[in-house]
Amino acid sequence: MLPGHATAEGTVRYLNRFPHLRDAGHFRLIQPLPGSELSLSSIGLGTYLGDTDDAADAEYTQAIDAAVASGINLLDTAINYRHQRSERNIGAALKDKISSGKLSRDEVFVCSKAGYLSFDGNMPADPRQYFIREYVEPGILDPKEIAGGMHCMAPAYLENQIERSRRNLGLETIDLFYLHNPETQLADISRQAFQKRIRDAFALLEKEVKSNRIRFYGLATWAAFRVSDDSRDYISLREMVETAREVAGEDHHFRFIQLPFNLRMPEAYALANQSLGKEKMSALSAAARLGIAAIASGTLAQGQLIRDLPEGLTRVLGLKTAVQNAIQFSRSAPGVTTALIGMGHKEHVAANLKTALVPPTPEAEWKQLFKT
Repeated sequence: MLPGHATAEGTVRYLNRFPHLRDAGHFRLIQPLPGSELSLSSIGLGTYLGDTDDAADAEYTQAIDAAVASGINLLDTAINYRHQRSERNIGAALKDKISSGKLSRDEVFVCSKAGYLSFDGNMPADPRQYFIREYVEPGILDPKEIAGGMHCMAPAYLENQIERSRRNLGLETIDLFYLHNPETQLADISRQAFQKRIRDAFALLEKEVKSNRIRFYGLATWAAFRVSDDSRDYISLREMVETAREVAGEDHHFRFIQLPFNLRMPEAYALANQSLGKEKMSALSAAARLGIAAIASGTLAQGQLIRDLPEGLTRVLGLKTAVQNAIQFSRSAPGVTTALIGMGHKEHVAANLKTALVPPTPEAEWKQLFKT
């Protein structure tokens, strides 16, 4: 497996190969921990959707190759995406690029996730028997630890999934590992039980950091940070940070969240659902206060924002197409490090990177979208 992880030196070296994008503000400097600066692209490549066949694998591998060759150095996946195929596509593309000397391991930031039960390559004929044989009988998974019939974040299961992801990606160290939609657990268990499961998961993840299998960890959510604080799926970011501090002190490695943010789902900025002391604020504001980097998912709302945007939006954002304006909205939001876009074809990469040639919308102008 390829050694190393993304570094300050490597990501700066990467951005300097794209001076036109660098000068347009495409790269963002973050500091998850003192001495761990990273320069990450404002647009990241996502790998969620697509067929589970060899043709889609080839297309994804070409798209990933084109992305890292064109100015995208944040790649996002999950072990359950396309039944582990998406992780393997990233692994194949990185192996080819790095072995050819066109990319260094320390220049690219690779993110994966686990939590959902994952198949291997294709849907098995008998999913239940597959999980019994693969996970229950070897003692990796206790059925009592599964929520909603499909979600688990028990330490033994996460440890197993991280090892599988490392092999799929061909990486000794995964830069960022997320618990995938942990709010799924809240459909079946109490808040108190949920907090214990989170604490146990964080303890395992800190152990994985010390063993150099992951560099940072976080929560990749769907509803948790964009619903009201009395909702079943709600998660308090402050409580998550406090749990990380209890487990590992101030130098904990819980430093990232991922949450949907787009023109149809603006709650991460617009909804004051997080409490810090006596102050109420949005998830993006709370993350910034707590030293947590925010990655925006669903930038194009799975294709719902590719046409017919209101004229007022396009006038403020100022780009030519609906796709470009939707990307510009997400990547320009205060507190967003990277806007993720699913890119299963190399043509998507070229089209989406046109937005990166334009500086982000100034904050004062961007905020006008919420006043009209």
